[in-house]
Amino acid sequence: MRNLIIKGSLIGLLSLGLASCNKSENQMIAHIGPVGTLNTSTTDLKLSLADGEKPALTLSFSKVEVTETEIPVTSTIQFDVKGNNFANPLEFVQKAYTFSPTVNQMNELMLKLGMKIGEQGQLEVRLKSEPAANAVSYSNIILLTGRPFKASSWIYMPGAYQNWSPETADSLLSSTSNGIYEGIINFPVGKLDFKITPKKNWTINYGDAGSGTFRLGGDNFNVLTPGAKKVMIDMNKMKWEISDAKIWSLIGSATPKGWDGDTDLKFVNDGTGTFTLTQDLAAGDIKIRYGHDWGINFGGSINDFVLNGGNVAVAAGNYTVKLNVTKTDAQGNPTAIKVSLQKNEK
Repeated sequence: MRNLIIKGSLIGLLSLGLASCNKSENQMIAHIGPVGTLNTSTTDLKLSLADGEKPALTLSFSKVEVTETEIPVTSTIQFDVKGNNFANPLEFVQKAYTFSPTVNQMNELMLKLGMKIGEQGQLEVRLKSEPAANAVSYSNIILLTGRPFKASSWIYMPGAYQNWSPETADSLLSSTSNGIYEGIINFPVGKLDFKITPKKNWTINYGDAGSGTFRLGGDNFNVLTPGAKKVMIDMNKMKWEISDAKIWSLIGSATPKGWDGDTDLKFVNDGTGTFTLTQDLAAGDIKIRYGHDWGINFGGSINDFVLNGGNVAVAAGNYTVKLNVTKTDAQGNPTAIKVSLQKNEK
């Protein structure tokens, strides 16, 4: 049994008449039971493209018992490759007490963790229980075995944003080859038109047919406003959608625009969720922020970017930045990232 002392402003939210409140010290004690056992329906993952939408497994656990003072407990399922000791796990915050990822989701997860297509590999999974930052505990570890498969396919998006060259066009990804392709593209001012090609040439191309549809040939697609956009192309129904997207950026005295503007990272539409940038930086400070907004920003040190961390000092030079989100909250907002900031030798 863990005891968690709750102080300060939280007391104002609770009745002064609660018997567990010690008025002389203005604190309460919540008695928190141990994290429960994590259970699984299987440890042998049968992964195939044909079964992509079926559950790969079901993980289940019981509610952590909290007595005296009721407080929220965050439950998170963590996955990592066997032997990594959960150094950089992929995490999924849970709202229920069962978690049933599909075959496609597990396949994508395994590939993101670096497992190789067609090779048998092992994953470890555990439950993280977090009533407070200083009261984290973990469940038993379950070992999963599986063989990820190749499921991805791509189409290409030549457009004004990259000077209409199909050979160097960004791709849109269908992670399960189901005919629905998505990606994030950053459109500069005045360069808002594009078309779709199944290969990196103009032999076959698709364009706008009006009312959210497209056809062979067709007019140029147009995203109407500049900025980062999520593009969805449904080759089955010949429909398309555009929506605003949030991307990551560098900001700070070391960047070309200083503290007054963002230097955007580019989303790599390859299924890994990676944002990247190669950029000359001056000697100075940087931070990383999401959606060109200070609401979600990361700093700290060059080897450890944490939420709301301080400015990070860098030496002058050319750098390659790679960023992946490793944890989000229940609303999908990033709360942890993995950043590689590598200085390039000239």
